[in-house]
Amino acid sequence: MPLAAHVRTLGRGPGRARSLTRDEAFEAMRLMLRDDTAPEAIGAVLMLLRMKGETADEIAGLAAAAQAGMPDMPRVDLDWPSYAAGRTRGAPWFLLSARLVSDAGHRVLLHGWNGADASVRSGLHDAGIATATTPDQVSDVLDRDGIAYMPLERSHPALFDLLNLRQVLGLRSCVNTVCRMLNPGNAPASVQGVFHPSYRLLQADAAAQLGWQSLTVIKGGGGEFERHPAKDIAAFGLRAGAPWDAQFTAVRSETRRLAADGSAGLTAPTPFETDVITGTAALALDTLGVPDSADAAQRLWDARKAARAA
Repeated sequence: MPLAAHVRTLGRGPGRARSLTRDEAFEAMRLMLRDDTAPEAIGAVLMLLRMKGETADEIAGLAAAAQAGMPDMPRVDLDWPSYAAGRTRGAPWFLLSARLVSDAGHRVLLHGWNGADASVRSGLHDAGIATATTPDQVSDVLDRDGIAYMPLERSHPALFDLLNLRQVLGLRSCVNTVCRMLNPGNAPASVQGVFHPSYRLLQADAAAQLGWQSLTVIKGGGGEFERHPAKDIAAFGLRAGAPWDAQFTAVRSETRRLAADGSAGLTAPTPFETDVITGTAALALDTLGVPDSADAAQRLWDARKAARAA
């Protein structure tokens, strides 16, 4: 079936247009990832989906096809996408949170692209997170460090090209959500940040269709999975494959932006920033089923400080 058939399904007009089924969405993404598909049709599908609003069926089908377009990756315990782009932010403290989770013995795979914002890529070194692009490299880094970062433009060039169509179309598309749902390591647990709260339930519903077991989605710092310690946090997702939501109360009282100047890197967090790190790690550990996750995160942070001071 050509991609034009899916354009007709989405765009034939009031009373006749409809959403794609999950199977149709899978086929549409499979076609969009091919290098011989007409770019005009790709743009039409992406913008029609944006105009009507994507369904969980569509996101699940698109994400499944995107993942199928990748080589098999080593399986991991926790999937951690990082795709916030286009907004100035300070130091990406969530990278240290991911490092703490791996310090606890959980294999963590970060993957992403952040546009013109170089802070995430720049922060990987300070957090002790190595970059890997091929399945063999990912396996080696995970075996050595327990955590790896996979840049989308190297690991899935075709999907990256679709994501980068924002430069042509002038708008973000559902590909931003698909990237967050990519889960290249087939992890049973995932943590995801969004900028727009409406996407929390959409991603949770799509994850349930894909058979994921555990997911936490929050409106995080700049769209990343990063907890603001001075704000109450509403979390949505899955636990044991079933819909789940929870409220996490603020642990600090001051009012300030989550990300201040990040020029100093990740080397000297203030008490506020330490609470960002441990609070984000606690949410990730809770997603993995770790009991008393806040206490566990604090112990991991204390152990990291002691090891660095030794």
